[in-house]
Amino acid sequence: MVIMGRVASAFGIRGWVKIQPFSEYVDSLLDYEVWYLGQEQGPWRETKVTLVEARDKTLAAQFPGCMDRNAAEKLRGMLIAVPRSSLPAQEEDEYYWADLIGLAVVNVAGEILGVVGELLETGANDVLVVKGSGPDILIPFLSSVIGEVDMKARTIRVDWSADYLS
Repeated sequence: MVIMGRVASAFGIRGWVKIQPFSEYVDSLLDYEVWYLGQEQGPWRETKVTLVEARDKTLAAQFPGCMDRNAAEKLRGMLIAVPRSSLPAQEEDEYYWADLIGLAVVNVAGEILGVVGELLETGANDVLVVKGSGPDILIPFLSSVIGEVDMKARTIRVDWSADYLS
């Protein structure tokens, strides 16, 4: 499974939820008929989306059996995933945004800067939003900055000082 987003909150009173996508494009989840709801360590349950709309930076969706705000509130924090086999193949040195979320970010001096909390598309380049003990650190996802993405070790090595201003 590839985690593609999470249920951020209830949306309205008719069972809709607001979804924070973990993909480059807000509407990427619309390409998949079947979603899986669950937690990172499982279990996952297959669900079809009854209704879904792309909003500014989020999605609004309604799931079967979720007919009021109370039911929608119970879904808060649930992750949304799709089978990895349903995703298009990646080129070398390309990564799904969802795979980068949660990776530790370590600079060349060995300092742990934090964990990737989200990515931003700025037009010029994508930006890692690194969440650590202090304010968020914004790191451009450029070859001159990103040294190595090690999916097995779940780390990203960057040429970025801990005291650079975001």
